[in-house]
Amino acid sequence: MTTLIDAPARVDGVQLLGETVGSGYRTPPALVRRGDGQVLQLTPLLYLVLSAVDGRRSCAEIAAAVGATSGRSVTEADVRTLLDRHLRPLGLVLRADGSAPELQRSDPLLGLKPRVAVTDPATTRRLTDPFRFLFRPVVVVPIALGFLAVVLWVFFERGLGASAYEAFERPHLLVLVFVVTVISGGLHEFGHAAASRYGGAVPGSMGAGLYLVWPAFYTDVTDSYRLDRAGRIRTDLGGLYFNAVVVVLTFVAWWATGWEALLLLVATQILQMVTQLLPLLRYDGYHVLADLAGVPDLYHRIRPTLLGLLPHRWNDPEQRVLTPRARTLITAWVLVAVPLTALMLFAMVRAVPRLLGSAGAALREDASALAEATGRGDVVGVAGHGLEALGVALPVVACVLVLGRLAFRLARGLARWGRGSARRRVAAAALGAALIGGLAWAWWPGGGTYRPIQPDERGTITTLLTQHPVPAVGADGGARGGTQGPGTAPQVGAAADGVLSAGQPLVAAFPEDGTLPTQDDPALAMVLVPADGGADGDAQGGAPEDAWVFPFDAPLPPAEGDNQALAVVTEDGAVRYDVAFALVWADGDEVRNVNEAHAYASCSGCVAVAVAFQVVLIMDDAQVVVPQNLAVAANYDCYECITAAVANQLVLSVPGEPGEEQLRALGAVWDELTLFAQDIGSYSITEIDERLEAVKAEITGILGAAPPVAPAQEPSAGPSPDGSPPSPGAAAPSPTGVAPSSGTPTPTASPSRSAQVPTPTSRPLAPATAAPSTPAPSASTAEPTPDAAVTPEPTPAAAASPTT
Repeated sequence: MTTLIDAPARVDGVQLLGETVGSGYRTPPALVRRGDGQVLQLTPLLYLVLSAVDGRRSCAEIAAAVGATSGRSVTEADVRTLLDRHLRPLGLVLRADGSAPELQRSDPLLGLKPRVAVTDPATTRRLTDPFRFLFRPVVVVPIALGFLAVVLWVFFERGLGASAYEAFERPHLLVLVFVVTVISGGLHEFGHAAASRYGGAVPGSMGAGLYLVWPAFYTDVTDSYRLDRAGRIRTDLGGLYFNAVVVVLTFVAWWATGWEALLLLVATQILQMVTQLLPLLRYDGYHVLADLAGVPDLYHRIRPTLLGLLPHRWNDPEQRVLTPRARTLITAWVLVAVPLTALMLFAMVRAVPRLLGSAGAALREDASALAEATGRGDVVGVAGHGLEALGVALPVVACVLVLGRLAFRLARGLARWGRGSARRRVAAAALGAALIGGLAWAWWPGGGTYRPIQPDERGTITTLLTQHPVPAVGADGGARGGTQGPGTAPQVGAAADGVLSAGQPLVAAFPEDGTLPTQDDPALAMVLVPADGGADGDAQGGAPEDAWVFPFDAPLPPAEGDNQALAVVTEDGAVRYDVAFALVWADGDEVRNVNEAHAYASCSGCVAVAVAFQVVLIMDDAQVVVPQNLAVAANYDCYECITAAVANQLVLSVPGEPGEEQLRALGAVWDELTLFAQDIGSYSITEIDERLEAVKAEITGILGAAPPVAPAQEPSAGPSPDGSPPSPGAAAPSPTGVAPSSGTPTPTASPSRSAQVPTPTSRPLAPATAAPSTPAPSASTAEPTPDAAVTPEPTPAAAASPTT
């Protein structure tokens, strides 16, 4: 038999905290804390009813007491309704049969769970009481001034270069920095508790937990809601204040010991402080903003605030519950937080495949390194690579957890919303299908979706929104085969069957058994030889006049028999690949073919890459052989831009017209080169060098009977340095002044790099002669150089070594 209790009683552990001081509501709510630590807001009437509930009074007596206190008429039925519909569901009042109600806690998406309490409230008070004096004004002012002085000195005068060097040279100091950084996280929580005690509140337990997947400390300072606005904000900032104390103590320790690595603690503390001030997540900055507005939970105000922006909702009673000041602050926060959160969520969804690809590649490398370290018995190496693997895996796990929790809540919310209405169920199913389709589109394998993140990628929000594929290489119908701008289809010059004919220029090569492209169905093609003449200046090489902003002259268009790749970028964030591959048959008395790659950038966050590859086959006894191979890369007025130029030239003397088998073999090599060029944007400069060198070796092997041709720097026909005229087929001296030797046909293969050289004044780009038959890649990156002329010049390292 169940006995109903007419005298309602509170649940054990319920504490009445009183009215909120400095509230942002027009009618300040009252605060109540349950036994499980959950703090609830109650209206004044509910708070009066709960205050009158003591386990002895009946509902009629409670109604009389509340009516006398509030000055309004309250009946016994009103009290029963408030108990059954509000106070008991909130877990504040025992049920009618005397049993305790089931407690329901708020479950924020980004809450700290699971968490373990390390100290009880009494222990927390004993531990933090000695630190209360730090919040006295006579102590706060010198510590704040000292903190500012140390930060300015470290970041603007001393620097952290020596500190980082010593930390890696003396690993035990690096371990010390790591340990103190972790301990400072605990001291941060001490600061919150000590600030709460200084204001008169009673801090609760302290402990640790997981924030998504990262360990974190916490302190229960919900009792600080009893303090005024200044006391609550002091509690919010108490942790940051203790970070400042750590910075000052770090400077003292550095001054006493001279250990440079200790100054890295200043950087770690600043990083913690900046992170804690972010107002989007439930960090210290969020709580500071909530206390400034006088509204404890800002997230609960997102929906009413957004609805209040609709014109027909302006006069709703819900829009008048906040003071004008609080409403202004919260509206501003919502207008910033909601779009940023949505953008971050969208970016996270788009980035998941790339993160998985990068994590997989990194974990494979770490696993290999970990196995090697284990085999060597290197304990430090095992620990280091294990931490690296953990650092790679944690962000991926965090993304999966956030998206999984969000998907579960969204599915549950749609299911609840669709109950009782067929129309709503259909709408919920359609929305769910649309979301699943969007995820399938974003995560579907193919087109490099899961390729690892490359070091030259910028990783900006706009990149995630547009998600351009890896640049491909196409033909532009002229002397160069390079990438066009986004949305521009490559133009096909002329089609062929993949077989080269001696003495006959060939514009493009396609697989012999493949389908030739048409105007309606174009395909990527590789230019083999420069086109003869033409009205289009760009097709002949050279730079477009309207895009040339550099303080030196643009390179001249290539002459007949020359090859030029030119990549010019002046648009922020743009990526330009220009590739020129050419095969030239030289049958005159003079061989002066020029192969050049030019990459120029004047922009922010942009990439310009030029790759020029030329094969010159000498069929007759040429009297003068002076080919040139040039690579130039230059940045001008650039910020975070990359330019790279690769020029690779092969010069061979062949005894006569190659046979059909050799021509087909050459065609197969160019087919492979075409496939390589289509994905050239995913290769590093070194890998491009190696691939072109391999192509040169294949061509040399196909034409293996040809005598060698040594490079010469002679600008015009004339006698050699010793006064004798050059003999047919002989080479003039190399740039190093060493005469080449003869032997088996081997092209020069001395990769060299030409770096940009900034000069204080502007002057035209002077042509420089490098050794022929030499790959000359050129790469450069630049910081901002406003109003400074940058003139690229091939350095002496660009000259090739003599032929062997």
